[in-house]
Amino acid sequence: MATMKQVAERAGVSISTVSHVINNTRVVSDDVRQRVLGIIDEMRYIPSAVARSLKNDKTYTIGVLVPNSSNPYFAELIRWIEDAAFELGYNIILCNAHGGGHKQTAYLRLLMEKRIDGLVLVASGADDEQDLLLRHEAVPIVQLERALPGLDADLIQAGEEEGGYDATRHLIELGHRDIVCVSGPADLPRTRERVGGFMRAMAEAGLALTPDRIVHEEFTSAGGHAAFTRLLARPQRPAAVFVTSDLMALGGLCAAGAAGVRVPAQMSVVGFDDIAGAGYALPPLTTVAPPKRDMANLAIELLIDRIRGERTPLRSTALASTLVVRASTAPPQ
Repeated sequence: MATMKQVAERAGVSISTVSHVINNTRVVSDDVRQRVLGIIDEMRYIPSAVARSLKNDKTYTIGVLVPNSSNPYFAELIRWIEDAAFELGYNIILCNAHGGGHKQTAYLRLLMEKRIDGLVLVASGADDEQDLLLRHEAVPIVQLERALPGLDADLIQAGEEEGGYDATRHLIELGHRDIVCVSGPADLPRTRERVGGFMRAMAEAGLALTPDRIVHEEFTSAGGHAAFTRLLARPQRPAAVFVTSDLMALGGLCAAGAAGVRVPAQMSVVGFDDIAGAGYALPPLTTVAPPKRDMANLAIELLIDRIRGERTPLRSTALASTLVVRASTAPPQ
């Protein structure tokens, strides 16, 4: 691999001149600049990112930590985060904390060792070591969806509780009264907030909220399939189901089809997340669409403002989710 010294010798200039051309740290005449850039291209010289970061105290790299990158919701969110960062001249390092708080803490330490300029954090769960580590880090942090207790950082949320409320109100307004909620593990913040919206809408409508109205499973298609299998085995199956994850809802639609239950003629189903596959389900899935692209853009804008030294008060922003009505919901027959 070519070195800066070899580029300088070939171009007939000093090493410092090559450095100034690469980093734009001093005015260099156009003919010298073009000669140096030509030699760099000819020799396929790649500047050392580590050396540049030590000199400039910037790596132009943002860390992104999510709970599970295999979940289409997070995969789509990551796509928009990466696009927004790239447009502003930053790269991302992605870490997937699937597996719990210990793995999340280990990845946080790794990201800090990589000298990231800032961090976009979608926290997966409580972990004392992780919380302590974050509170003592100097890099700017923007949190998405969930605020960690005691962490001073900007926060962007997506109307989780309101989305659950809107989805349930949609079923109620169609005329449904026998409504069940299928959700992920009860200890997850996303579960609590989305189920909270379901409970609020049911209570406002004067509908019963007995324990059997909420079924918990894993936030996966398999979890949704298992939950619907149990629901469909009840002596009286529900007429409508609000599912707090599209991934779970897709598993539920599969279970309903296997049991010969027609959606929406015999059971209406609403999901949450509006993942790319939701519109291509059979039938296309009615769902709550968080503003993933807007969340990503705002997160990167806020983070880069902080990286550049912005000292305005911390922001907590809630963006509205939208109900997308498709063919999986209909009035009861």
